[in-house]
Amino acid sequence: MTVSSDSFLSRLKAGLSKTRELLLMNVEAVARGIGPVDEAVLTGLEEALILADAGAPLAREYVEALREKWRRGELPDTEALRAALRAMITETLAPRMVPLDVRPPYPVVILVVGVNGVGKTTTIGKVAHWLKEQGHPALLAAGDTFRAAAIGQLKIWAERTGSDFVQHKEGSDSSAVAYDAIRAAKARGSHAVLVDTAGRLHTKSHLMEEMRKVVRVIGREMPGAPHEVLLVLDATNGRNAIAQAKAFREFTGVTGLVLTKLDGTAKGGVVLSVTREIDAPVRFIGVGESVEDLRPFDASAFAEALF
Repeated sequence: MTVSSDSFLSRLKAGLSKTRELLLMNVEAVARGIGPVDEAVLTGLEEALILADAGAPLAREYVEALREKWRRGELPDTEALRAALRAMITETLAPRMVPLDVRPPYPVVILVVGVNGVGKTTTIGKVAHWLKEQGHPALLAAGDTFRAAAIGQLKIWAERTGSDFVQHKEGSDSSAVAYDAIRAAKARGSHAVLVDTAGRLHTKSHLMEEMRKVVRVIGREMPGAPHEVLLVLDATNGRNAIAQAKAFREFTGVTGLVLTKLDGTAKGGVVLSVTREIDAPVRFIGVGESVEDLRPFDASAFAEALF
């Protein structure tokens, strides 16, 4: 069953409530949506955006643009200011709103990477669910061979989403798992292969080099693959996620971002800063534990949910 846009907007608003409360709590006039705009309101808004991890340069850019509008008499009250800020956020994010593209020739190989604890395995299961909704059968590859629990967790997701599943024993070479998964997907007619990987700190260069091997092996089995490298980032890490993204981009060639756990943080502004500093679109955002709480990114819905 496909979730309606209204349903997910409600989830998004609930998921971004901590960020919204931080933004509006720090600027009471903006929270009320009444009263005039003044210098104190604009200064408070800039501070709130920085606290929400939107990044100081972008916060200054937004507030300077709003200050010019105010001086020209275009922001008569804080409700107008909120509308102008929503439009600016949408404009910033819209170029990064590029959906995951799954089309022939199949299978499309999607490598999923990230540091420990960001929710890669769960993300794979939820993306498989979304693919199934779109009519794309998927195969899940248990490339995190360092943790037996990760293999078991991914197998449960495969059963839950009706996806095919490939695994090797614990401790196996993850690149061999990816290789076998692609061959199996070709034989079974899967539209997509989602390859899980072990979490690794972006500061450990030898572990990142292992990731390069996985990429090379995938490319040998299927020229042009991986077609997508999804980097999963935990929004609760705020701007620390940007350093992770830059390292993974260097080693694996990140093509898309997934931001998880936006419901657990007041740092939802990181969506703005990461799109400014990482040249990759946001494919999905996650705002809860439910399988329906990971959905393709929508810039205007995000801006509306913030304000």
